Amino acid sequence: MLLFTPGPTPTPEFIRVAMSEPTIHHRTPEFENIFSKTRELLKEMLQMPEVLMLASSGSGAMEACVTSLCAKKLLSINSGKFGERFGKIANAFNIPCVEIKNPWDIPASLDSVLEALKNNPDIDAFCIQACESAGGLRHPYEIIAKAIKEYNPEIMVIVDGITAMGVEKLDVSCIDALIGGSQKAFMLPPGMSIIGLSQKAIQKIEERNVGFYFNLKTELKNQTKNTTAWTAPTTIIIGLCAFLEKAKEIGFDEIYHDTKARSLACDAALESIGLKIYPTIPALSMTTISDDKSDEIRKILKKDFNVNAAGGQDHLKGKIFRINHMGIVPINEIAWVVNAVELSLDKLGRRKFNGFANQIFLEQYYKLKNSKVK
Repeated sequence: MLLFTPGPTPTPEFIRVAMSEPTIHHRTPEFENIFSKTRELLKEMLQMPEVLMLASSGSGAMEACVTSLCAKKLLSINSGKFGERFGKIANAFNIPCVEIKNPWDIPASLDSVLEALKNNPDIDAFCIQACESAGGLRHPYEIIAKAIKEYNPEIMVIVDGITAMGVEKLDVSCIDALIGGSQKAFMLPPGMSIIGLSQKAIQKIEERNVGFYFNLKTELKNQTKNTTAWTAPTTIIIGLCAFLEKAKEIGFDEIYHDTKARSLACDAALESIGLKIYPTIPALSMTTISDDKSDEIRKILKKDFNVNAAGGQDHLKGKIFRINHMGIVPINEIAWVVNAVELSLDKLGRRKFNGFANQIFLEQYYKLKNSKVK
């Protein structure tokens, strides 16, 4: 079965081999060496002064960032299930929250953010997704973050990059906390989150000192010494180290370039056979198709072609299906998926299969792949 859901993503053999080694204790020099190497590779990849690794899903890192970096009032963008989650976290901790709600296919607007800031001068933290994976939407987070810092540099900017980290080169110049997750582009099992931190965020964390398990001050104190406050997810960190070493060998920019080529080519291929891309601004991490027969298409993909694609949630259940592009994905596998989608439409009596989608996919992929513009 080809796993093409936007998380969890498949774990390649070289990572499985690394993680299959006998378990080592997390309070040993051997593990500290692996932890140190992984931290340095993450900092190199993210281009941020500090990184943390937490034994939790991405939602744990979201909670840690909200509680550690917001002392007065939060402003959050809700364009899907994961944007909604920031507001739910704030409510759980009795943190006042202003929420800007958008349809799941519409990105956040800078004007609405600036208006909210003017109407709420006590806002001290802002949360947004780089990619809202509920609908495959790309937010212009970097434009909004820059404008916020120009408006008030003391506002903490928290970006959920769980389905963007490792997908594209993220502009972190105006970001204070960038959140990632092990089970996305890093191609690891679920269970670990990553936070990249700015110097301003580090200063705020040192001042605030809140929480127990998700106390980022405690984690900073320990992780800068290449250990963790609590039991580390040792096997996942070993797998992450293996992935980052491979990614550096390939070249981080080369992975971003290949991901972009695969994603844009897949979008073009599926549009060429009459399918509709759901978000107005698609993220590179996935292709999201809007179709009333999405569940039927997914069933055929799984039963007849051994492809596991993701569906929609809430009001989009049965209305969309999503195909993953995160990670180091072999070109023959995504070509198989594109072909399988066209064959599924044939089985539904929608259009006669003629291989056109795969033709467009391969033409566009190699055109983009060979382009010097990255």
